[in-house]
This record gives sequence, structure tokens and C-alpha cells, in this order.
Amino acid sequence: MPASGPMQLSIMRQLSFCAGHRLLGHEGKCAFFHGHNYKVDVEVASRDGGAVLDEVGRIVDFAVIKRRLLGWIDEHWDHGFIVSAADTNGISALALVEPSKTFVLPYNPTAENMARYLLEVVAPTVLGDLPIQVQRIVVWETDTSCATATR
Repeated sequence: MPASGPMQLSIMRQLSFCAGHRLLGHEGKCAFFHGHNYKVDVEVASRDGGAVLDEVGRIVDFAVIKRRLLGWIDEHWDHGFIVSAADTNGISALALVEPSKTFVLPYNPTAENMARYLLEVVAPTVLGDLPIQVQRIVVWETDTSCATATR
């Protein structure tokens, strides 16, 4: 017997990038500059929350998410350093390196804050014209540790 009630569909695309960061005020080794091989899971659904599919039978093409969101990540975060706006010492130190790539977040670059930034700021900017809504962003800092931001 089929389930009753409206069906909801979503898709998830995983993206990968490498970046360095440090956590201002951290009580351990994460206070030092270091890097990670990050993975980002992006879950999207139809903007209306239902099971609306395009003429091909998709919510959106996986390649569109990759091109737009990974394009932003590649341009701003990949192979760069992500630092807090409050980390003036770190920003000054990174400015001495030529060439360098630094992205200043408004808050400490924890996995939680990176997921939040991608969900609240980046996704609406790069995907906002599509008939989708980003439901969830998961930032994997290591193979065993991640943070999730959910709409």
C-alpha cells in the first residue's frame, strides 16, 4: 500500500576543496594556521517544498550546483586561508605572503560558521535565481567531523 500524504524530494551534491584556517581564541592546536581537505554536502529541494521536477525529471541538474557553488568556493576559499574578521594578527601575517589568497569571514572559520555562511550568504547569491531552496549544508572538516546548517 503506497504511503499517504505529499511526497518531498531532495537531492544532495558533494563538493570538495582544500583550505587553511585558524580559530582565533581556540584553546588547542587549532589556534595555529593549518589546513583541511574539506567536503561540503549541499541538499536542495524544490522551492515550493514539494516534488516539483523539471521536464527531464530533476529538481535541478547536479552539474548546476557544482558549477555555481563549487565555482564560488574555488574562487574564494579553495587553496586559500579563511580567517575571522577579528583575527587582525592573522590577516596581517597572511598579507605578507606573496602570492596569497585570504578570505575574511565575519566570524571564526569553524565548520559550523562555514556551513552557516554557505547556507545564509553564498547559496542565495549563486543559486537564488533557480526554482530551488538549499535545505542543508554539511561541512566536513575531517572524515570524522562535520557541522550542519539547516533551513
